[in-house]
Amino acid sequence: MKQAQVLNEIEFKRVVAMVRDGKHRKRNEVALCLSFWVGLRVCEIAALKVSDVYEADGTVKEIVNLSASQTKGGNSRQVIINQKMQKLLRVYCLQAQSCNFDGPLLPSQKSQKHFSSNSLCQVFWRIYKQAGLSNASSHSGRRTFITRLANASVNAKVIMSLAGHKNLSTTQRYIEVNPKQLLSAVNLV
Repeated sequence: MKQAQVLNEIEFKRVVAMVRDGKHRKRNEVALCLSFWVGLRVCEIAALKVSDVYEADGTVKEIVNLSASQTKGGNSRQVIINQKMQKLLRVYCLQAQSCNFDGPLLPSQKSQKHFSSNSLCQVFWRIYKQAGLSNASSHSGRRTFITRLANASVNAKVIMSLAGHKNLSTTQRYIEVNPKQLLSAVNLV
């Protein structure tokens, strides 16, 4: 089975620019960036509540605790929210029409309730299709996140922990190797 496309910086910027011009721009940008900058799975993004991400005073949390019911595999885990994501979430909260503390972080347009994982996958698919990325999927952000960390020489155990994987072999399957990296590696000899 072919893996989801890893986006380069130009492709990612193109997708974000397209989302910013579209319907539900802030919600969709937050969803994309939670995938690309935090490495969350679509099921985890769909399950997020406002109270998972924000303190009662509206401050964005640096560490988000995902419950077992919010994750794949039924194991709770902690997720680190980087500074770029915190900034985007601060703006998102300010622009949200109603910030129901116990409500979904990303409400669906129809019911204002949580997206199902499948519905959010379809949102990602439409976004990538509009951006002209035929091999991208809802998993592209997560693969890009993990690949970028590996390319930045982050310790494999740290990447595994950030991804919420139990086995290093799972994390390694996410990492894309490109010809430029291969050339750089052989030139070290």
